[in-house]
Amino acid sequence: MLNTSRSQKLFDQAQKSIPGGVNSPVRAFKSVGGNPLFIKRAKGAFMYDEDDNAFIELINSWGPMLFGHANEKIEAAVINAVKTSLSFGAPTNAEIEMAEMICSMFPSIEKVRMVNSGTEATMSAVRLARGYTGRDKIIKFEGCYHGHGDSFLIAAGSGAMTMGAPDSPGVTKGTAADTLTLPFNDLEKAKDLLSKVGNEIAAIILEPVAGNMGCILPKEGYLQGLRALCDKYGIILIFDEVMTGFRLSKSGAQGVFDVQADLTTLGKIIGGGMPVGAYGGKKELMDFVSPVGPVYQAGTLSGNPVAMAAGLAMLNQIQNENGLYERLANITQRIEEGFQKNLDTLGLPYTMNRIGSMISIFFTNQKVTDFDSAKTCDTALFGKYFREMLNNGVYLAPSQFETLFISDSITEELADKIIEANYKALKAIH
Repeated sequence: MLNTSRSQKLFDQAQKSIPGGVNSPVRAFKSVGGNPLFIKRAKGAFMYDEDDNAFIELINSWGPMLFGHANEKIEAAVINAVKTSLSFGAPTNAEIEMAEMICSMFPSIEKVRMVNSGTEATMSAVRLARGYTGRDKIIKFEGCYHGHGDSFLIAAGSGAMTMGAPDSPGVTKGTAADTLTLPFNDLEKAKDLLSKVGNEIAAIILEPVAGNMGCILPKEGYLQGLRALCDKYGIILIFDEVMTGFRLSKSGAQGVFDVQADLTTLGKIIGGGMPVGAYGGKKELMDFVSPVGPVYQAGTLSGNPVAMAAGLAMLNQIQNENGLYERLANITQRIEEGFQKNLDTLGLPYTMNRIGSMISIFFTNQKVTDFDSAKTCDTALFGKYFREMLNNGVYLAPSQFETLFISDSITEELADKIIEANYKALKAIH
């Protein structure tokens, strides 16, 4: 068993001044049992807690650490930027470079606005869609997470045309009434709903590859079908690529599935791991944003010079790394096949979903294609598995319903160590 005495002491201390002792709920380990580990440092594929336990980690700050932790080129860019000041609250050349690079890599983005988080990006994109179309209602999908904006914290309904109910105190019924929910991957229900209210919908927003109910891929033709429906009813299609942007390809999920959104939200990777977000899209849409248009959105720290420096270093590295996405896919496939062999050998029920360097194990014998099928998972079993993986030196996302992200710092040797740890953990809970 791990010695976690220092983390336990810090958690006890944190609960006195921080709600629940954490600054983001999933970190509390409530869905996996036990108490959170407090991290001291990380380098490459490894993370070290306050008790000096070392873990091969498969979260990578929920996606952005594509090259692993403490990447030398990104660190150097940050250190150089810090010397000029932490913030100006005024335009910089780095913002132009970042905007031009994003536009050159994402064909669907002609103009882009920097913000400070993925939540800001999705909130701003929805406001822009409403302002541009003059419509109030939006459609989101069960299990897709777009940050903690009021419009997105709506409980999923069981039918194709279910008005949302607030999923969190503080979200008004009026806000909930303007958010309609649909099951992910069911194009027929989308068609049925839009046949009734299509002319009232400002935007459809979704993760093109879901990452917050575990890794769930769109069915063949699903994204293209939504694109066609949006064109038919004059709806703004928003792809939330905060997770998938620059992780699945240089042009995100849109490059993989060959379908373009009207608006795209980005985050995580474009800051090299620092707080950042962005939303962008067609010129006529983005020119509806203040100061050239009537839709107001602002932020003192938007385009922060240190975050821009980190993001530029990240994107330049992505541009210059030959075979990056092939390597990431190959090493993740190696891990996937090793896990499958272990699970089959031990006879445990499971489904695995993977695309590129995003992967999930679901402890269910059903195919997982939407939120309802994801909820068939044995979450108690996952909690035991999570804790045993920690005991064997591998740090996973502390939730059955979160995607794992593999970095380019995972070598074949480390992949085999992860597979070995997986076997020991599965055997312990079998």
